[in-house]
Amino acid sequence: MSPRTHSLAGLVFFLLLGFAVSALGGAVTASSVGTWYQGLAKPPFNPPDWIFAPVWSALFVLMSLAAWRVWKIGGMGGARRELGMYAIQLALNLGWSVLFFGLRRPGWALVELVFLLAAIIVTLAMFWRRDRLAGGLFVPYAAWVAFAVVLNSAIWWLN
Repeated sequence: MSPRTHSLAGLVFFLLLGFAVSALGGAVTASSVGTWYQGLAKPPFNPPDWIFAPVWSALFVLMSLAAWRVWKIGGMGGARRELGMYAIQLALNLGWSVLFFGLRRPGWALVELVFLLAAIIVTLAMFWRRDRLAGGLFVPYAAWVAFAVVLNSAIWWLN
């Protein structure tokens, strides 16, 4: 396999991984978003429902590109810690959907979300040390999840 083909295969792998996690989270979310979630009291700064899918799609593309860049520089062996942290934050990302929408437990989801934000910040820092662009690609994700902590807190408080 040529280096270019290998690199492209890696990009496809990270995009598929990101969108697989996104699809699983979306499937869990779909079970409650049109019913239970609509009945929750929400703060005035709650975004409209239609914004979540495009924002999350864009964030998963950015995360995938960041992981691919780190992999391209270090390979799976050379970037084991960074990519391991990436996998942990992906699992936590999915875990939030399960707790909030699947189990309908905003309080538990809030606690998990704090761990997710910490994992994102650690991943961002690790990626930044390896490749500044890769770290920078994680900044919008960290900002969105920080906002999600505030939003989840408000929803938990109001309900």
